[in-house]
Amino acid sequence: DDTSGLGDWWVSKDVLPNGISGLSQKIHALGLKFGLWFELEMANKDSEIYKNHPDWILHVPNRSMSHGRNQYVLDMANPAVIDYLYDAVAKILADGSVDYIKWDMNRSITECYSKAFPAEQQGEIFHRYILGVYELYERLTSSFPKVLFESCASGGGRFDAGLLYYAPQAWTSDDSDGIERLKIQYGTSFGYPVSVVGSHVSAVPNHQTGRKTPLHTRGVVAMSGTFGYELNLMKLSEEEKQEIREQIAEYKSYAPIIQNGLYYRLSDPTTEEICAWEFVHTDEKEQSKVLLNIVMQVIHGNMTVNYVKLQGLEETAVYREEKSGKRYTGAALMYGGMPLPIESGEYQAYQYCFVKE
Repeated sequence: DDTSGLGDWWVSKDVLPNGISGLSQKIHALGLKFGLWFELEMANKDSEIYKNHPDWILHVPNRSMSHGRNQYVLDMANPAVIDYLYDAVAKILADGSVDYIKWDMNRSITECYSKAFPAEQQGEIFHRYILGVYELYERLTSSFPKVLFESCASGGGRFDAGLLYYAPQAWTSDDSDGIERLKIQYGTSFGYPVSVVGSHVSAVPNHQTGRKTPLHTRGVVAMSGTFGYELNLMKLSEEEKQEIREQIAEYKSYAPIIQNGLYYRLSDPTTEEICAWEFVHTDEKEQSKVLLNIVMQVIHGNMTVNYVKLQGLEETAVYREEKSGKRYTGAALMYGGMPLPIESGEYQAYQYCFVKE
């Protein structure tokens, strides 16, 4: 449980008689890929690694030690710790046919003192810690280049570009509420590409905000990132399952635009009633595609129509909206804008795909 075992990276035969490899084989047989969660930089007090190597924990000698979430921070500045973690994880990855790793780090560093270094070098430990993290990533990704690594730190707490070299996607925030995510993903986009942003459709009422948001809206928001689901499929209605099938098919068709296209912020969700954003992409056939996404954040009395003005189009070109078949000039879409239905309900989302004729 949360109080024991963290830091001991081996498999209990009592829990998995056939080990990780046996479990992963069953998952692969279902046509799925297999992933594991690790929190490599932490240890519980009730663990073999703590009992055998108490000096591997960051702490100030002769002072009390602080823990968070029942965790203590391993000394990633110490090469011996990196060697131990690499050997333990490499054995699992070599034996287990693992496709994906979620690398988490769920508490901050407090007593930053390493017993592996003399007193005059203690000011270097924060820096050396991250170099140790990079070293472990380097060794694991080099040894297992086909494994997808995703970084995470308390949901977006550590999102530096150095980690992106090794982990090409990052869990952006533990706040998965569709409406909260509009601001979170908007802010993230100023520093990071959309392809990096971990974004999921989660259950409602949302576990953090209690908000109920339409499944369509949650899907539209999550599509502006890596796109996934964190849902109990056993609790979904047949209608919801069918809508999810349709969302997945849509995302697959839009993925080249979302992952490779130009990204435009069309509104500021921190100050405006709507959140609107756009992707523009030109494929190999030189046929430009445009994906427009809009979410109504706030509803109030006597609202006027919101016109969403697109960017990056050719003024004289004609763009056909795929679902409705309606045709617009680029100038009309950029200077007149797409009107958001006045009867739009709160938290409703709209998604339009235009193809240049």
